[in-house]
Amino acid sequence: MPELPEVETVRRGLLPAMEGRVIERAEVRRGDLRFPFPERMADRLTGVRVIGLRRRSKYILADLSTGDTLLIHLGMSGRMLVSGRVLGDFHHDHPAPTKHDHVVLDMEGGARVTFNDARRFGAMDLVSTDTAEDHWLLRDIGPEPLGNAFDETYLTGRLAGRMTPVKAALLDQKLVAGLGNIYVCEVLHRAGIDPRRKAGRIAAARAATLVPLIRAVLAEAIEAGGSSLRDYRQADGELGYFQHAFRVYDREGEPCPTPGCGGRVARIVQSGRSTFFCPRCQR
Repeated sequence: MPELPEVETVRRGLLPAMEGRVIERAEVRRGDLRFPFPERMADRLTGVRVIGLRRRSKYILADLSTGDTLLIHLGMSGRMLVSGRVLGDFHHDHPAPTKHDHVVLDMEGGARVTFNDARRFGAMDLVSTDTAEDHWLLRDIGPEPLGNAFDETYLTGRLAGRMTPVKAALLDQKLVAGLGNIYVCEVLHRAGIDPRRKAGRIAAARAATLVPLIRAVLAEAIEAGGSSLRDYRQADGELGYFQHAFRVYDREGEPCPTPGCGGRVARIVQSGRSTFFCPRCQR
């Protein structure tokens, strides 16, 4: 499933096509994805201007001139693809529709934004902009890891006393928004912390070092356009490249990249997910 860097990359890719532009025609080609679409969604989107595009955790929020917000979740295989011409950046014609193109937005200026989702685990909803943060998908999410509310004091306080493995704690969306399996593995390797360690037994000073590392890993991944694993693509159809910078994720059996370590990357399963780490230098 796309994590924060992938969703942020898609949001940025959609900006020139959508922000400040009118949805001249919206087409909804099925009744639902993971959940039913809201009633009359095509009518409620057609002729409406997109005021702004923002991200909350792994969700894209398009604020509209009607006072509504279009909430978008990519799910496991969802893609928001841009075709047509946008400020000279896109020159290819619109591709022929496919059976997995479920929502199509023809934008002012000639761009087309298509929500393609082969597995149909994605979602779209229309909510009031004023109460969007109270939506049932968003209301319990923790602070953004790149925001000011996520700092050393907050994280050490939330980890204190927790007897779950530190990896599971960092994956808890109520603790911090948007972190997923890939980037938590990478952060814990940089921190030299064993993913199996109980979160509450990590010294506060050491736990505090996770905050700048989380921000650094996410910033690097966003700069690289995310990590292209399985179905993920950017809004222009291009691949992300951060997977080439992975230190441990999906590198089972390879030498640990930590200078002087000499260990090899191992894989274990935690809560049904693969964890990659170095048993020698992560303690």
